[in-house]
Amino acid sequence: MSTPPSHRRPAGRRAVPLLALGALVASSLALTAPPAQAAETLLSQGKPATASSQEGDGYAPSAAVDGDLTRTRWASRWSDAEWFQVDLGRRSDLSRIVLSWEAAYGKSYQLQASDDGTDWRTLKSVTGGDGGTDEVAVTGSGRYVRMLGTERSGGYGYSLWEFQVYGTADGTPPATGAVEVTGSQGNWQLTVGGQPYTVKGLTWGPAIADAPKYLPDVKSMGVNTIRTWGTDGGTKSLLDSAAAHGIKVVNGFWLQPGGGPGSGGCVDYVTDTTYKNTMLTEFARWVEAYRSHPATLMWNVGNESVLGLQNCYGGTELEAQRNAYTGFVNDVAKKIHSIDPDHPVTSTDAWTGAWPYYQRNAPDLDLYSMNSYGAICEVREDWEAGGYTKPYIITEGGPAGEWEVPDDANGVPDEPTDVRKAQGYADAWDCVTGHRGVALGATLFHYGVEHDFGGVWFNLLPDGLKRLSYYAVKEAYSGSTAGDNTPPVITNMAVSPASSAPAGGEFTVRADVRDPDGDPIAYKVFLSGNYANGDKRLVEARWRATGNGTFAVTAPEKLGVWKVYLQAEDGRGNAGIETKSVKVVAPPVTGTNVALNKPTTASSFQPSYGDCPCEPAKATDGRSDTRWASDWSDPQWIQVDPGAATTIRKLQLVWDPAYAKSYDVQVSDNGTTWRTVHTTASGNGDVDTIDLAETARYVRLHLTARGTGWGYSLHEFGIYG
Repeated sequence: MSTPPSHRRPAGRRAVPLLALGALVASSLALTAPPAQAAETLLSQGKPATASSQEGDGYAPSAAVDGDLTRTRWASRWSDAEWFQVDLGRRSDLSRIVLSWEAAYGKSYQLQASDDGTDWRTLKSVTGGDGGTDEVAVTGSGRYVRMLGTERSGGYGYSLWEFQVYGTADGTPPATGAVEVTGSQGNWQLTVGGQPYTVKGLTWGPAIADAPKYLPDVKSMGVNTIRTWGTDGGTKSLLDSAAAHGIKVVNGFWLQPGGGPGSGGCVDYVTDTTYKNTMLTEFARWVEAYRSHPATLMWNVGNESVLGLQNCYGGTELEAQRNAYTGFVNDVAKKIHSIDPDHPVTSTDAWTGAWPYYQRNAPDLDLYSMNSYGAICEVREDWEAGGYTKPYIITEGGPAGEWEVPDDANGVPDEPTDVRKAQGYADAWDCVTGHRGVALGATLFHYGVEHDFGGVWFNLLPDGLKRLSYYAVKEAYSGSTAGDNTPPVITNMAVSPASSAPAGGEFTVRADVRDPDGDPIAYKVFLSGNYANGDKRLVEARWRATGNGTFAVTAPEKLGVWKVYLQAEDGRGNAGIETKSVKVVAPPVTGTNVALNKPTTASSFQPSYGDCPCEPAKATDGRSDTRWASDWSDPQWIQVDPGAATTIRKLQLVWDPAYAKSYDVQVSDNGTTWRTVHTTASGNGDVDTIDLAETARYVRLHLTARGTGWGYSLHEFGIYG
């Protein structure tokens, strides 16, 4: 029976029956099968299979372990260093591996085994492959077996009709169930099923429904653990997908105020027994539900709440709350242990100053957890100085965060470059592994795909595109990125003018960009108003390439400091992304501002609120950092007296976010009788530049409809003649 033709490539070879495999000894591989063993069995068929990639939905890894030699197959993407692996379910003694290749075969590859799916040992290296069916005698053992392709036979990827592993199971149960912190002071170890386990993890960002889509990629990075912040009824499908891919989960439980200062609610842990009882009951429910799930690694109670309580309380009350909170965490730990003695309990904070509270009030925690970024190497110093008697894991870590870097010339945090971020992940892992016997691993931040301000700062795959940081984590966890196609590298990015880009005008972005693999590069330019208006989205800018890595970008109409992002894509699923800030200012107006420092009056002003007092004169003082602000009501007015009859050619109104949606421009010769010379009902809060041809002494804005719930506010009211 001939094989079906493959799409976009020549027909595959004829499948060779197992009974005829002995005829292959004359092949150029000269691979010899061992003597038959009575106890030898096919261990791989129907077992969970994963791969570094797949060519399409019809070429899933499971197709290579389904027993069908002629109709179904796995196929990788068209690159080297692709792999296929199968989880045998338990550690087994291995005798031979049979690879039934489709036309796209491996010319060179390694057959490897692992006990944990992370640390691999090579059983056999094969070179000079000619396709067909390879029967490879091996000696060794492992639960996981993989083919790591190092050289393809042609332009396509690797494709297997079947991947068959033969041997004998040794009876060792899968590494599930009992997870323990073992050892003694300074010589601890995490074990799963009695086997050593180092947490090589990432925090989990995609939707649970997308777990089957992304977890194979996570596994391909050498990751064995993901961390969540909340656990509920929807967690089961994530746990199921994780287990299918040999990945463990740190199941989080959220407590107020979670996420550090400024986040979450303000629970009174001293007196609010209702909240505490509700949370205790809720957590116990999900521990009972998932305590026996094979993906469960440990339970994590709270996230940055000891630090976050400073947003709610101060002084002696803050101390009382922190002690009460960590005491409650201990109550949760005891409750979890009573339901599930087989998984450890930890609690995360973002400040090693929280550890004395846990040491004093939460003795039932099995280990501590810490979120730390640029200061991750200081965690060891603080642990040693504090005399702690429990190990820890890093539950968030990576490059320096927004709160850890110096400000740039525009007064906003200077975001690290892609190169510095990648080094940040490498350094973080070095610091974790360097604290041997105490730091039991890390779930670095963040396997996320959001393409926004925070996503570009921290995500390994913003918009699904792999960054240098992605490959840095893969290198740290798997030990190699050999053969990977890596992202374009952007250096020396600069913006000009960086601190005076005219609203609606153009500014220049320049950078040096190279692709390590020589791939053609496609560019995109984005803007984020996070610092200008609080909008963290990335919006594609209007831009044009002007040659030699230079781009002319149209500035936003709204004033303030914006982030501009240059994104370089290689068409292989990778991207380099660099960002700088640009300060957008009112476009210059020729002529003399006759309103500058002239008498200015208004219907009202705010004497105190935020940066106020905001008197009318601050709208004509020539400064962009001061403003006039009215009462929060309609209508209002503000007027300027230039001192004499003046020819008025242009007005420029620089609005604060509290802008006018509708207003009239009025002029007067005597300050009493006014005539309207301009009207709008479509104000949007940007800079309004209005052309006029009038002569008058007084100019007034009659403001009739606010654009927000606040009043009206102007940074500058310029009159040019």
